[in-house]
Amino acid sequence: MNIDIPEGQEPIGYVWGEMVPGIGMAAANFSLSVYEHTTLGLREFEAARLRIAQINGCLFCLDWRTDRDGEKVEDEFAEAVTQWRTTEAFDDRTRLAAEYAERYALDHHGLDDEFWNRMTAHYSQHEIVELSMSIGSWLAFGRLNHVLGLDAVCVLPH
Repeated sequence: MNIDIPEGQEPIGYVWGEMVPGIGMAAANFSLSVYEHTTLGLREFEAARLRIAQINGCLFCLDWRTDRDGEKVEDEFAEAVTQWRTTEAFDDRTRLAAEYAERYALDHHGLDDEFWNRMTAHYSQHEIVELSMSIGSWLAFGRLNHVLGLDAVCVLPH
């Protein structure tokens, strides 16, 4: 870990909540809002989220699976995300979500008219904005936790 955490403190709560409470709580609320207020389907949501987790290398994010009323993506889903170009497990929307996440993170200047024509053929304007904000949240906060070494000490809720 790259940040000193006092003994007995939970690392995420300490860094996000106590070290920078004004920023950390706002960031936490934004992060939670992505899950609480999404209108996106579970598969496209998870395809984008997992692609960002793979790019960021965030250990916690890679292990996490979004649960919607007891429903989660299948165990093989994460591997399909790594193969988003060729997998037969994805429909067009899910494949585009993974592609958008990757390009958003690695080549946002390369999002050309051809890409946007495909996106707008499958996603509404509302969904594109929502997906963009979600990807931005995962990119920033997953990367932040990984860079500071917090991802190795996060604990998944039971």
